Amino acid sequence: MQPTAGLSDTGSHKRTLRQQTLRAMLVLVLLLELAFAGVALLFVLKPMAQRSADDLAGLMVLSAQTWAELPPQTRPAFQQELHNRYRLSLLPDMQPPADNGMTHGLYIGFVEQSLQQRTGHAVYFRRQTDAQGHIWLWTSIPAGGRDIGVGFDTGRIQTQPIRALLIGLALTLPLSFLLALWWARRISRPLVSMEQAAAGLARGDTPQRLSQSGPREIANLAAHFNQMAERIDALLQARTTLLVGVSHDLRSPLARIRLALELQRMAPTPERLDQIERDVLAMDRLIGEVLALARGL
Repeated sequence: MQPTAGLSDTGSHKRTLRQQTLRAMLVLVLLLELAFAGVALLFVLKPMAQRSADDLAGLMVLSAQTWAELPPQTRPAFQQELHNRYRLSLLPDMQPPADNGMTHGLYIGFVEQSLQQRTGHAVYFRRQTDAQGHIWLWTSIPAGGRDIGVGFDTGRIQTQPIRALLIGLALTLPLSFLLALWWARRISRPLVSMEQAAAGLARGDTPQRLSQSGPREIANLAAHFNQMAERIDALLQARTTLLVGVSHDLRSPLARIRLALELQRMAPTPERLDQIERDVLAMDRLIGEVLALARGL
């Protein structure tokens, strides 16, 4: 019993198979999701954002150039059309904003890079909030021999890929945890049943039969355990039968010996001693046969 207790104490400090499987699956799912998010961001979302930013930069430059070439009387209508349809605004003779260290997302950075390629100089944005609470980003674009301020409403930027990826990860992680928990239970359940049956067998309990379902390896392991349990049952039954037979066969010579001893006390005769000796030899022969049978089992 002491070795069994020692094994139990040692095993209690280790993680169970379910815990190890759950942890491994969660790490694997998280790595796969991060890899998928990285691939989507690098090969899908980033090119789309760069293309969209380039289109916005081209529209801003074209709007400034068109405004500079239009007759003065048509410029207000053109500005109103830009504001209503494209959510762009123009401000003539605006000084180029300086680099004020404003932080922004990747999309605005792509817009700055595209504008820099089109204008040939560094471009920076200035943040401004209008009366309706909308945030506008302004910069200056040279057109027609003057600097024309071009601003756009940040509300026109509908796509938010980073936030979409974070929301996707936040939604899939609980589902991944539930799936990993279900799979870990499915894998560990037959092994837990086998561990409990083996522990009962170590305590001397009657061996239990295990379900031979599940994956092939686990089903084969359960089948081998059931065969072992059947053999142990057979050995226990043979031991019980053997003990019952031995006890029955020994009672007869023991009863004769007890009777002969009583009679010998009252009237000693050599014949009774010979009978006692024959019964002792018979008992010794029977015990030898039992031992030989036990060795065979």
